Amino acid sequence: MKSKDELTKIVGKENVSVAEAILLKYSSDHSLVPPGIPEMVVWPTSSEQVSEILKWSNKNNVPVVPVSSKEHFNGGAIPKQGGVIMDLSRMNKILEIDLDIKQARFEAGVTWGQLTTELKNKGMRVIMPLLPHADRSVLSDFLDREVPTNTVYDYGEPMQAFEVVWPTGDVFRLGSASVNGYPESQSRGGNPSGPGMDFYRFVQGAQGTMGVVTWTNLKIMYGTKKDKVFFAPVNDLAYAQEFLYRILPRRIGQEVVLLNQTDLAAIIAENWPADFEKLRATLPPWTLIIVVSGLERRPDEKIAYEEKTLKEIVRNEFRRLAVDEALPGFPGLGNRILSLLRNPWPADVPYWKNRWQGGSQSLFFIARPEKTPKYVEIVEAVAPKHGYPVADIGSYIQPIEHNRACQVEFTFFYDEKNAAAKAQIAALYKDAAKALMNEGALFTRPYGDLAPMVYERAANYTMALRRVKKIFDPNNVMNPGNLCF
Repeated sequence: MKSKDELTKIVGKENVSVAEAILLKYSSDHSLVPPGIPEMVVWPTSSEQVSEILKWSNKNNVPVVPVSSKEHFNGGAIPKQGGVIMDLSRMNKILEIDLDIKQARFEAGVTWGQLTTELKNKGMRVIMPLLPHADRSVLSDFLDREVPTNTVYDYGEPMQAFEVVWPTGDVFRLGSASVNGYPESQSRGGNPSGPGMDFYRFVQGAQGTMGVVTWTNLKIMYGTKKDKVFFAPVNDLAYAQEFLYRILPRRIGQEVVLLNQTDLAAIIAENWPADFEKLRATLPPWTLIIVVSGLERRPDEKIAYEEKTLKEIVRNEFRRLAVDEALPGFPGLGNRILSLLRNPWPADVPYWKNRWQGGSQSLFFIARPEKTPKYVEIVEAVAPKHGYPVADIGSYIQPIEHNRACQVEFTFFYDEKNAAAKAQIAALYKDAAKALMNEGALFTRPYGDLAPMVYERAANYTMALRRVKKIFDPNNVMNPGNLCF
């Protein structure tokens, strides 16, 4: 095969495969997106090789789909038009950890399990989204704009300078990394924007359609010296959101999350299925989790201040909300929750969303916090029309930037081996998304069937995206078939 021989010259014989068993591994993921078979898989080990592969793909008009994780959940890495899978998982070096400026530089294939372990050994940690899979690429999740559980504004954009290979094969560096001689130049700091334009926005949320990011500088932080976990059973979601409006702008709390009983039961259950069913039946409708932390300097004083302010607000303004260090009926939950929030989901345990029935489909969007009760109401009205029990819906609300906004996520669990169940969830997913859009939900990360629904409602935005795509990817070789391309 001519194509295989040409790619072998770029990456070496051991880094190219056309074996059917390997191609099948890349043809599907944990989503409802239909399978797609690639023609070849190639594993580059350097930015130079990534560049040469993309130059080859342009010359031969062959689609390239970049991936860097072992686990995928949204269908963005499934080839829609065949072509070559470019798997960056062998580019997995942690290149540098700078404790002075709290920054780590690492390649695209570095996983959550790998990075969190290395940082913990140095007394550091990274702000992470809720329970990322240990085999997920850290860089990929931040490019996908996964929302972190920490609501503090300072950590809303943790990616600093990085290197991207544009679809034409041109290698480009952003921010301080663009300085001549980097990293030997010791240029540090700064956000990823270079002079004049914020190029990093082109690749964030682009699902591999706008370029290949090979390494990044990521903001990290010192590990906490002391933590306290507070719980509040929630029956009135609107009341809880009013409470968050009061405490989060005051920078109370490190991690803050709201989980309904189905999601929380799926996360904390140990013995399946007995524990899960018991927890789902006994947990409150929603549970608000607030982690108060003390860092390097005067940790006891910081925690004392936040705890005092938290209790004063509850006592003076929100007496119907019982905020305590224990969730009634669930002793010892605080330590377990803290560990879960600070670590990725173990690679050797079925992912928490798939433990119950084997499959799940999540619908997530950005919203104004005060509108979350309405969105819950909408989904709970749509689900029964498709024969899906309301009690089986997982719900998760993540405040963003001191509750300026939030991400709302609904998860529909199903038997992945049941074709009828898959069809049911696919129809429910689309109808729920349409109803939510009509009510103002903002879908900033549209995958699969959701993409055309989003882009057909934003004609001017879609036209602008296509113009930008034409400039950076004139031959449309980068992951064609995704987003609006």
